[in-house]
Amino acid sequence: MPSRRKAFVAGWGAMVLCALVGIFLGTGVFTFHTAKGISYFSNDPKACVNCHIMREPFDSWVKSSHHAVATCNDCHVSHHPIGKWVSKADNGFRHSWAFTFQNFHEPIQMHPRGERTLRQNCIDCHQDVLTEVMPHLLLEADMDCVRCHQAVGHAAKSKY
Repeated sequence: MPSRRKAFVAGWGAMVLCALVGIFLGTGVFTFHTAKGISYFSNDPKACVNCHIMREPFDSWVKSSHHAVATCNDCHVSHHPIGKWVSKADNGFRHSWAFTFQNFHEPIQMHPRGERTLRQNCIDCHQDVLTEVMPHLLLEADMDCVRCHQAVGHAAKSKY
């Protein structure tokens, strides 16, 4: 192939690649803006109700005993500095995917990773109380705080 022809093909290839990257980035920025993506970097529980399906969990949290002491992130996001952002990215991707393609369970249910994070955060915040309870449990894995204390974080009786 003559070098002039190679340059022409390479030029078109670069243009197509730039167009695809531009479309991908443009769609991402538009979606992020439309979904109020920047709000998810905050600790404001109102960010959770950007999605209509989160209205019921938010309203039940407002009525719960934890309303005055814990936000959504306190319970549902890892307390580890790096784990926090991994949790947010994991939850954000799964929620975005589910809401975009309308592929979610109603009422909304937690992913197993989210349940593990929630359980660990209960243990972290209530360590002083758990020192009394732990001798009565066979294994720490048996501890499922939400099983008995379902209405603490959310006043409604459904499991979030």
